[in-house]
Amino acid sequence: ALTATVSAQTFNFQSLRYNENYSFLRDSASNPYRKLKFAALNDSKSSWMSFGGELRYQYQKFENEDWGDAPHDENGFILTRLLFHVDTHLGNRFRIFTQIKSNALQSREMPAKRIEVNTFDFHQFFFDYNFNLNNTNITFRGGRQEVRYGSQRLISVREGPNNRLSFDGARILSTFKNGQIDAFYLYSVIDLPDIFDDRINQDNALFGIYSTWKNVPIFKNADLYFLGVRNKNTNFNEVSGNENRYSVGGRLWQNESPFRYDFEALFQFGSFRGTNIAAYTASLDASYQFEKLWKKPLIGLKTEVISGDRSPDDNTLNTFNPMYPRGAYFGLAALVGPSNLIDFHPYVQTNLTDNLIWGIDYDVFWRYSTRDGIYGPNGRLIYPDANSDEKFIGSQLGTDLEYQFSDFTTLVLEGTWFQTGNYLQDVSTGKDIWFTAFTLQFKF
Repeated sequence: ALTATVSAQTFNFQSLRYNENYSFLRDSASNPYRKLKFAALNDSKSSWMSFGGELRYQYQKFENEDWGDAPHDENGFILTRLLFHVDTHLGNRFRIFTQIKSNALQSREMPAKRIEVNTFDFHQFFFDYNFNLNNTNITFRGGRQEVRYGSQRLISVREGPNNRLSFDGARILSTFKNGQIDAFYLYSVIDLPDIFDDRINQDNALFGIYSTWKNVPIFKNADLYFLGVRNKNTNFNEVSGNENRYSVGGRLWQNESPFRYDFEALFQFGSFRGTNIAAYTASLDASYQFEKLWKKPLIGLKTEVISGDRSPDDNTLNTFNPMYPRGAYFGLAALVGPSNLIDFHPYVQTNLTDNLIWGIDYDVFWRYSTRDGIYGPNGRLIYPDANSDEKFIGSQLGTDLEYQFSDFTTLVLEGTWFQTGNYLQDVSTGKDIWFTAFTLQFKF
């Protein structure tokens, strides 16, 4: 069996699969699996290839989807994701990374969403050129690629939905002793359902500089960034137009036990349909793990304030644009997105066994502004303000069990109950949502 010859310490699969480096197998690729991860292309083994992939099978079931406004789905639906990649290193400086995808949907009564189906296409196809300059490793990367920064509140791989997110463009990555600085200019990729039909979304450009600094006094780690987006015909609270938006922000974080924290704040400015943009967000995620107690429980609290538009008549747009956030921003059910929102989110997690983790969380949502609606995880308007003066959106109780069968296989069971608040009762059918899901994932 694979687990008999491979250890988790040796093969640590990354969310960004191109960050895995199996050059350490150069002199020890003795069994078939190790040869799959390191296949030499020349006698000196300076050029080599590595193969890997993922198969994810996921079942989801909603009761009262979209708070009762969506057609009733009697039996739920099945999502499958298949990813396969080849990582080719030609010497120490040149590299080509290729990843293909095939994602499918079965038994869903509603029309398929763009994030759910992609029959067959290139998900990533980029090249790297590396060199060293004054003790700084510099990589030029061009092509189709996944991109993820910081806490993934702004730029994410979108792991929750069936189709992960990729971009077309160029990046310069500079890595040095105490951190990293990335500069980039990218266009998001539009997922289309047929074979080799994905295309560059030239209406949506993302550019900027993102830096990470380690061993910062007092706060351990810090991120500083400047991000820009240019979007054509985007929509905020039922108003469409061209958007030029810039974000300046920072993040302080520490992810070592027992106390972990992640504080982030940013301000957005620019123009939308000729009006000014002035938006912001601030978030905190703090947790403590009691490592000496039975089952090592972890308790935590997340909370954030995300601006919404104060008035449609004041020549200023205050709605925050989360750009490219995690698809499952507040759980896999992905009911509410990070715009015009205040949320309070305590959570608990514990290791029931060495391989079984149980978690439970409770999230309460309010509108930041009653003159703006609520938005989905993709930034699109779900319901407008609809002349409702109510702020309370609702509360969400969720739980999950994650079982690690082996270094390669994971099973996750999830359940969510969303209880509608006064605002949703004003603007929608107002029914509570019940959501269940299980996800079986195999990586190699």
